[in-house]
Amino acid sequence: MDDPFRANLALLCSYHPSIADVCRKLDFNRQQFNKYLGGQSRPSRSNLRRICDFFGVTEAEMLLETVQFEQLVAVRRRPLTDETMTEPLRRVEKLYRASQNLDKYVGSYFRYFYSFGNAGKIIRSFATIAKHDGRYYWKNVEILRDLETGRNVGVNKYEGAVFFLSDRIYVVEHESLQQSSITQVTLYPSYRTRVERLLGVQTGGPTRRGRRPGASKVLLEYLGRDVDPRKALAKCGLLDPADPSLGADIAGQIANTITPPSFVLEVEEP
Repeated sequence: MDDPFRANLALLCSYHPSIADVCRKLDFNRQQFNKYLGGQSRPSRSNLRRICDFFGVTEAEMLLETVQFEQLVAVRRRPLTDETMTEPLRRVEKLYRASQNLDKYVGSYFRYFYSFGNAGKIIRSFATIAKHDGRYYWKNVEILRDLETGRNVGVNKYEGAVFFLSDRIYVVEHESLQQSSITQVTLYPSYRTRVERLLGVQTGGPTRRGRRPGASKVLLEYLGRDVDPRKALAKCGLLDPADPSLGADIAGQIANTITPPSFVLEVEEP
């Protein structure tokens, strides 16, 4: 009966230019390696690990029956096709097709949430939902200003996609300047004829928070479809919860409190 290890090792070597090339890359003695291929000896445990690491297989897989091993190696070495590469994009297309109509929500918003990097302060940013070729897209700009001097200390820009699935609005955004973070926002839709506020929860890894992920309540305040971005951005920045420019009860609606019997951060249905 043929030795699976010997046959499987020979198969792996066949994917390389020559046995000499494999020995050179592994820094193995050619004469000793030929004994492995000829079935006259087996490698030591440490040498076996080196061989497995080099070829990208496990020790247990090296002992599989040759037919099974050939199938395993063939699958792993199969080149990525255009169809394979575009699979994630096709899944996004499925989400777009399943998404409900979001025309009602197209327009500009102020986005409010408690800052992750400035304890006790609220961030007001400028967000927009737009429609293009039947799909809905998202942009958000955060301008961080010093509360005392009014000087800009940072700008974050986000872009993403918007979906309306199972009576919830989802926004998936990425930080577009540094490509350093992804945030996912889940919002209640508005049941009123006119959109005023959208409440929800957002999760992600804020850019100025190190590696620690976080979650917070979030509120979108609808501004309309014909909005001057410059004037809106001039009102954005870090705010104190008692700031008179905040709409009624905004600070309370985005307070990140977990009250019994809850054990998770939740938003009351409006």
